[in-house]
Amino acid sequence: MATRGVAAAACVVLKHRRRNLSHRSLSSHHFNPNFNPQIIPKGFRFQIRAIQGAGTDPVTQLKNNEEPKPKPQNWKIKMLFDGDCPLCMREVNMLRERNEKHGTIKFVDISSNDYSPEDNQGLDYKTVMGQIHAIQSDGNVVTGVEAFRRLYEEVGLGWVYTLTKFEPIGKVADAVYDFWAKYRLQVTGRPSIEAILEARKKNKVETCGDSKACKL
Repeated sequence: MATRGVAAAACVVLKHRRRNLSHRSLSSHHFNPNFNPQIIPKGFRFQIRAIQGAGTDPVTQLKNNEEPKPKPQNWKIKMLFDGDCPLCMREVNMLRERNEKHGTIKFVDISSNDYSPEDNQGLDYKTVMGQIHAIQSDGNVVTGVEAFRRLYEEVGLGWVYTLTKFEPIGKVADAVYDFWAKYRLQVTGRPSIEAILEARKKNKVETCGDSKACKL
């Protein structure tokens, strides 16, 4: 028992001396310009390098060097609609409500001063006012009854326009819609397209002045 006690005490003293020696060696590394780092055991040199590198945040550095990733495009089709058309807005609002679940339709109000033909396959205000236009995510433009059919399909209501895929029902549906599109301004009590375009032009001049950013 006595021998074990002496051995244990000797181990404690030896560990204490080694700790002091390591502390002095590390201290001299920082303050002695003639210090040779090769005399430090490999284990200590590894720990020193790890401590010195701990001040660099690799995540922050990566974020600073990387370009932000573009957000994925979720919509599958854009609906270009006339926000000044009261009857049209009933259908738009219905589709918007359904789209909250699906998120596949992007709604673009052509009556807004911010409407940009360049962002919508070059479709200007007058063209889109002639009939319903929709733009698929691949850039394909669809119009008329087909546009409604594609829009309704994206929100789970494709069955409403299923019969329009077949003749002669498709032709009849197209004819009915074309008649509505031609006279919808008069039916809804609005001015002619020429009067609307003139009013928009004046509004653009008053709002934008000489700025080239505003376009009809």
